[in-house]
Amino acid sequence: MNLTATLANQFQLKDWQVEQVISLLEQGNTIPFIARYRKEAHGSLDDQTLRQLSERLDYLRSLEKRKGEVSHLIEETGHLTQEISESLEQAITLSEIDDIYRPFRPKRKTRASIAREKGLQPLADLLFEQNTGIDPLQAAANYCNPEQVATPEEALAGAQDILAEQFSDDPSIRKRLRVVTLAQGTVCSNAANPEQDSVYEQYYNFRQSVGKMAGYQILAIDRGEREGFLKVSVELEKEKGLHILCSTFVHGNSLSSQLVQEAVQDSYSRLIFPSIEREIRNVLTEDAAEQAIKVFAVNLRHLLMQPPVKGQVAIGLDPGYRTGCKIAVVDETGRVLDTGVIYPTHSKAKIEEAKHTMHTLLDKYGATVIAIGNGTASRETEHFTAEVLAERKGTEVQYAIVNEAGASVYSASKLAAEEFPDFDVTLRSAVSIARRLQDPLAELVKIDPKAIGVGQYQHDMPKKRMDEALGGIVEDCVNTVGVDLNTASPSLLEKVAGISSTVSKNIVAYREEHGIFHSRKELKKVSKLGPKAFEQCAGFLRISESPNILDRTAVHPESYEAAEALLKLCGYSLNDFAENSDALKEKLEHINFSEAAVKLGIGEPTLKDICNELLRPGRDPREELPPAILRTDVLEIKDLKPGMELKGTVRNVIDFGAFVDIGVHQDGLVHVSEICNRYIKHPSEILKVGDIVSVKVLSVDSEKKRISLTMKQ
Repeated sequence: MNLTATLANQFQLKDWQVEQVISLLEQGNTIPFIARYRKEAHGSLDDQTLRQLSERLDYLRSLEKRKGEVSHLIEETGHLTQEISESLEQAITLSEIDDIYRPFRPKRKTRASIAREKGLQPLADLLFEQNTGIDPLQAAANYCNPEQVATPEEALAGAQDILAEQFSDDPSIRKRLRVVTLAQGTVCSNAANPEQDSVYEQYYNFRQSVGKMAGYQILAIDRGEREGFLKVSVELEKEKGLHILCSTFVHGNSLSSQLVQEAVQDSYSRLIFPSIEREIRNVLTEDAAEQAIKVFAVNLRHLLMQPPVKGQVAIGLDPGYRTGCKIAVVDETGRVLDTGVIYPTHSKAKIEEAKHTMHTLLDKYGATVIAIGNGTASRETEHFTAEVLAERKGTEVQYAIVNEAGASVYSASKLAAEEFPDFDVTLRSAVSIARRLQDPLAELVKIDPKAIGVGQYQHDMPKKRMDEALGGIVEDCVNTVGVDLNTASPSLLEKVAGISSTVSKNIVAYREEHGIFHSRKELKKVSKLGPKAFEQCAGFLRISESPNILDRTAVHPESYEAAEALLKLCGYSLNDFAENSDALKEKLEHINFSEAAVKLGIGEPTLKDICNELLRPGRDPREELPPAILRTDVLEIKDLKPGMELKGTVRNVIDFGAFVDIGVHQDGLVHVSEICNRYIKHPSEILKVGDIVSVKVLSVDSEKKRISLTMKQ
């Protein structure tokens, strides 16, 4: 297989682009580095395309490796032919390769293998010829013996077992049946116990064509089957399947033909279709899982890229009933200033005491924003917070409800114990909630992405594939935003391209021993951070304290010379930058990129990136998105009425719609049919996690806590 041509065709790229990407990957470069700093080499492909291309390259290489293994295994049996070699070469999936290998794979003891041991293979071959002049019973009598085959009928039955297995092993038949079942089969789901209530009741008597099964339906019935509530099968009209086999293997109407037809029916019912059914179920599950992982990845990307609430002292509240509400005050950089516990859901005296504590903390530390976790007792804590803010006339303090999914996972983790050894688990959660509002990305990277709660059935996904996909998203987001070298935690640093877990800890250890970094060059002094790691990570690390303004930008050190030459071309130097930034920016905005690139000896994409960084040094791409909704009052589900129009934040996007936080502690559902006035295949075509949207209430069920919303005008 020509990997370059195959990948170029699949991704609609030029051959040279694919060749360059393969070469860069083989040199040990990371995806973020290739995407950002090698644009000229591959034609400015984005990180998502590069990651997909890399994954597909790995798959095709494993495919080629498997072809070689199977070819060698078949050759060892002495059955490798030119036809088999060509079939292997043309195979484009692992299942096709397995179909080719199936007849030669060592089998456990089967009815057919037992028949072969009794010497009945020649009789099976004779029957398969289906000659009209042969009497099968007379022919079978020649294979009888007292030790192994007692009667002609037993001999014929053994021969039919051999034929049934041969038919089952035919790769072309399996391929045709697989295609027909995918196109015309039906997924059937029934209750294991119709009297038992469960969340799977809608699948108690469910039938849907295979091709029309939605991913969430597949994942739901899979889970229902695992939990013992459902019995699931794939069905195909038997006549359709038998017709494929009979038209291929049965010829004429001889006595032998009738026996062959019986073998076909046995093969289909006992061997082929049960196997095809398992394959179809696996294909459906794999496709549904892949789609769910993609949706999860898209949601995770948008969640991580939510705008931070910068430059504000925040109070984090982790609500609770019996054990109280845990408080953590953190400064603008996320450093913990104070902690405590209040009891806003207890007696009147406790509530007044809690209010006094809140006023004291707000005054003492100048906090301007309060982050409230959305878990148990969140509603009561929000009421309490609104009352506190109402008492503070003239002060501009606001609050936000923060999704605390995964906070408890982080709080009980080894990482949290290392970060806050003197805090109990609940106080760590309060710190995490406050920091999530200040900088979602920096805090959420500490948590297993599966625990963040922006997908569906995420815990049912293949772990390896899930970890790869979500790990790639986290890496891309961290490197897109950049990391402050002097404040970043080890868990954030290890997500930077080229930095391992060990090196991230060494960076923090160096920082603690020698003080803050003053230049990117100083990174080279960190233990185990070699030249290759420096090349990969340097551009993604920011040093706001550096006297060199380029250290505060995404300009890579390898391009510093070009950046200074560009400034010189505009009549300035790095030292002039601060004093003449407005005039310099005007010149940069009107520069002729083609001419300047030639003069500077660099590519246009790199030149444009340098210009963008000089125009907006230290910019955070997340700040270009709508900010988080901050509130000062409370809205409850009982306040909602059909027709009411509200602003909300998209919390989760799934196959059948999106959940929107409208500030009542119960997210409302915008069904996919209510997102816009035109047909869309998936909600992600319109919405993403973190979007601020206008919605109208369609209906409210206070008892079941269900809110139906629409975005249609």
